[in-house]
Amino acid sequence: MDKYKARVVTTKYWKPGENYLEEIIKGVKAKLAEEDFIVLSEKALSTALNNIVDESTVKPSLSAKMISKFWMQIVWGQFLGRLCHLREKTLQRLRKYPPRLGSHHKQVALQYVGFLQTLMFGSEGGIDGSNLPYSYVSLPLKNADKVANIVRHQIWLRLKKKIYVIIIDTDKTYSFRNFHFTPRPKPMKGIISTGGVISYLFGRMFKLKKRATPLAVAGCGMSVEEALEIAEFANRLRGFGAGRTVWDMTEKFKVALTAVSWEMLTAIEHKPIVIVRRIKRQKCQ
Repeated sequence: MDKYKARVVTTKYWKPGENYLEEIIKGVKAKLAEEDFIVLSEKALSTALNNIVDESTVKPSLSAKMISKFWMQIVWGQFLGRLCHLREKTLQRLRKYPPRLGSHHKQVALQYVGFLQTLMFGSEGGIDGSNLPYSYVSLPLKNADKVANIVRHQIWLRLKKKIYVIIIDTDKTYSFRNFHFTPRPKPMKGIISTGGVISYLFGRMFKLKKRATPLAVAGCGMSVEEALEIAEFANRLRGFGAGRTVWDMTEKFKVALTAVSWEMLTAIEHKPIVIVRRIKRQKCQ
């Protein structure tokens, strides 16, 4: 992408209660220039803010058990997965979806993000277990705008740099011309959040353009299209830490689905921050 250049910032793994502001400032202070964008991972922020849930403590309902067993293994594994052009490896995993563990996960989704989100095959409403240990999952930020503004304000106070902050999620926004929509809740203004699984099916079945989702932009008035460009650019550079999915993560460590530990994750290189710079400098509105 010739509109932007970027630097990926590697940090230690952010555990719950981590002083993420200190980690961000320490990571960017020698690299920042005026008008840069600091692009942050929602997952890393949610973990640091203790916005996580231990699924092993949740009692699954009958609905969660039915969704885990029949909807995931049969409907997704045999039918919807193919309509959505999922990889064969993903289809195989869905057909072996673990009913007991899966029912706990689906119960968390029912409680926090609702039925249509729960029918997603993964990352239901922004709920995500990758790069988290044991039975923990991260929840979507409820206040991404506030967090973005806090980060921007602290960088101004500490480093005296006028920069902009974007918080993004790997969950996709789909675009049809100038209409942008996403299955996940609370994207940035201008992206429509609707339908949960219905939006996902529509975007995937028709192979619409898909990019990482910007959730909040602080300090800069920009079009949705540019925010999507920057979000996807940063997302591709950052990579996936211990794995794109829980399955990938457990394969990497060669352990069972709930056996990944905090110690394992701290040994992996993490890249929750990307500094993006416009090649053609221009001031934000």
